[in-house]
Amino acid sequence: MEEFRRTYSRLCKESGAEPQETVLQQMHQLPQGRLDLATQSLTVDTCRALGKLLQKEALLTELILSDCMLSEEGAVLLLQGLCVNTIVRFLDLKGNNLRAAGAEALAKLLRQNKSIQSLTLEWNSLGTWEEAFAAFCGALAANGTLRQLDLRNNQISHKGAEELALALKSNTSLQQLDLRWNHIGLLGGRALVNCLPSNRTLWKLELAGNSIPGDILRAVEQAMDHNQDRQTAFRESQARAHVLSKEVRHLREEKSKQFLDLMETIDRQREEMVRSSKASAARVGQLQEALNERHSIINALKAKLQMAEAALALSEQKAQDLGELLATAEQEQRSLAQRQAKEHRLEQQEAAERESKLLRDLSAANEKNLLLQNQVDELERKVKSQQDQLFLTRQELTNTAAELKMRAVQAEERLELEKKRSRKSLEDAEHLRFKEVEHMTRHLEESERAMQERVQRLEAVRLSLEEQQRLAHLEEKLRLLAQARDEAQSACLQQKQAVADAQARASQLDRQVEGLRRRLEELQQELSNKDQEKAAEVTRVRLELQEQNGRLQAELTAQEALKEKAAALERQLKVMASDHREALLDRESENASLREKLRLNQAEIARIRDEEAQRASFLQNAVLAYVQGSPLRTLSPQK
Repeated sequence: MEEFRRTYSRLCKESGAEPQETVLQQMHQLPQGRLDLATQSLTVDTCRALGKLLQKEALLTELILSDCMLSEEGAVLLLQGLCVNTIVRFLDLKGNNLRAAGAEALAKLLRQNKSIQSLTLEWNSLGTWEEAFAAFCGALAANGTLRQLDLRNNQISHKGAEELALALKSNTSLQQLDLRWNHIGLLGGRALVNCLPSNRTLWKLELAGNSIPGDILRAVEQAMDHNQDRQTAFRESQARAHVLSKEVRHLREEKSKQFLDLMETIDRQREEMVRSSKASAARVGQLQEALNERHSIINALKAKLQMAEAALALSEQKAQDLGELLATAEQEQRSLAQRQAKEHRLEQQEAAERESKLLRDLSAANEKNLLLQNQVDELERKVKSQQDQLFLTRQELTNTAAELKMRAVQAEERLELEKKRSRKSLEDAEHLRFKEVEHMTRHLEESERAMQERVQRLEAVRLSLEEQQRLAHLEEKLRLLAQARDEAQSACLQQKQAVADAQARASQLDRQVEGLRRRLEELQQELSNKDQEKAAEVTRVRLELQEQNGRLQAELTAQEALKEKAAALERQLKVMASDHREALLDRESENASLREKLRLNQAEIARIRDEEAQRASFLQNAVLAYVQGSPLRTLSPQK
């Protein structure tokens, strides 16, 4: 860190500025790998020196610049230096009132830097400038290293939330995003909810204090829970793959050790073979020396030729035995070498089979992981479809229940009306028939009115029976009755001339009444059949309603379970809300303390300014007094 201070001082002097003492003190007190300049008012020259220093610094991993009152130019110089830095992992720019230029510099930083994993931008004004914030969101979409992003209190509107939603659809690294205390609203919340199915890495999204409805917040929480489940499943699969890779490496190491041991045994056997060949060569040399000695003895001692020949024969026999032993030893060595080579090949084959088996197991594990992921997605889709089906079935059940009730009521009313009308028409028809037979010759006008009333009743019966399709052929009969009515009217006009014609017409009317009676009996039979069909249909509908009631009871139990889960989630939300309220109160108290400190600092600055003004006036008075009392003052009028 001392080298860091010296480099900072040198860069400040090269740019013609003095290094800030407060910054040097902070650099002296900070631990290794962390630079905390929070609440330090950094000048443009200091920002320029720090930007140049951060381009080559290889020790800092955390840079805290919160509440530093950075200017636009200073922020741009610092962020330009961080663009080429590859060591810094944590960057805190809280409370610096970054605007359009700062947002564009941050966009450039996110596009070029490949090391920053946590970025805190709380209490800035990035969302006020829509174009600059859109550029920042585009850079966030292309970034692949950032894991945590804090955008609290940045005046982000629903348009900024839509830009963030577009960025989250393409981003594949961000895991935590804090958007509390902005102005996202309903439209921004919907945009964020719509983008979450495309993002599988974000598992924490804070949206409190944005005037977002509760259903959207619950949808966001559900999406975050799904992403957390996916992350845990992915981590478990990675752990399993890591364990399998370790086992594969361990098996490979064991196989390599076995192979090395086998090669060592082969080398030892080769050395033994070399030693045995050397020993056999030494023995052959010794035998040759013995033969030479014996040849010299034979040449020297011809007298002992027989003994020498016998010794020579014995020596030749021994040489043959040794040769046979040598041949057998060579054969045994060759056979041993062949067996060892076979065993080595078999072990290599077994090792290859085990390795292929392990590879197959690894691929099977990967396939299982993929299947599990697919099953998770399918279960999510099934849950959604079941919820939709449950909602549709409820609506259909209510509609069908209402329709069945209406149909039952209408069917009962129609049946009662038809029964009453049929009975009344039968009674009226019989009464009128007897009355017409008795008074046809006497009261032609009464018979005509009775016929008109009967025709009206039959018309009413026809109108009531037209609603049913099975009684369509009744219209033809009614048409015939209308024609008969017309004929009866004409006959009534001619009854004065021909009484016989009136009697014949009366007989025709009797026959028609008999036909109508038979027709009424048929209608009654049809009505009874309809009653039976209605009863069967009512029983069937009752059975269906009972089955639907059973299903609804099961669904109600499931809904009660869901309600209990929702209540648990609401309790959790209440706990979280209380925690958020406490944090907000803590933050407000902290803000109040900071305001009090700021007021005290301002009072101190005013006091120092007053003291400086007094000192300046005192110095001015002293200088004036000195000038007035100096000899130059006396000589100046002569000049």
